[in-house]
Amino acid sequence: MANDLDEHLRGKTTPVVEKRRGNRWIVEWAIVLVVALGLAVVLRTFVIQTYSIPSVSMVPTLKVGDRILVDKLSYHLHPVHRGDVVVFATPPKEIPILMVKDLVKRVIGLPGETISSGPDGEVLIDGKRIAQPWLTASARDDPGPPIRTQKIPQGDIFVMGDNRGLSDDSRDYGPVPESLIVGRAVFGFWPLSRIHWL
Repeated sequence: MANDLDEHLRGKTTPVVEKRRGNRWIVEWAIVLVVALGLAVVLRTFVIQTYSIPSVSMVPTLKVGDRILVDKLSYHLHPVHRGDVVVFATPPKEIPILMVKDLVKRVIGLPGETISSGPDGEVLIDGKRIAQPWLTASARDDPGPPIRTQKIPQGDIFVMGDNRGLSDDSRDYGPVPESLIVGRAVFGFWPLSRIHWL
């Protein structure tokens, strides 16, 4: 008799048990969502973030409306390199034409270097012309305003847009403190037709 009762109870669940299972499922999913949101906030704050390109200053590398992924951790692990595409907070001397909080440019000069323009508008670092494989023929033909000869202070970088003739950059607002750098742009992911590493 007892065995028959045990088998009967095993095959059925009471409304109380079903309610507990339902509540447990809700709690588990709530915990998963909270943890996922927490990880997303941590990643966005300290590791990676997406940005949209607001101007033509980096054409053709980056076009207006392109979306990029920015690595916010890399410069905590190694110094800034020439040729890096960086996102940085708008410097105080920049007149915010587009009313954007952050700008995207390429690092051309590093701390302690002397930067200037050559006779054909090429960039000279410590008097020597540097290779700039990212520039198009049209950017070389229209280098924009010259670079005033200057020594880049320690802790600063000199940035320029790849679209030299249509870029407000360190030629206008001077070297940028490294403390303003948000991170290094590493990947263009939108539109899908323009997916590429930077």
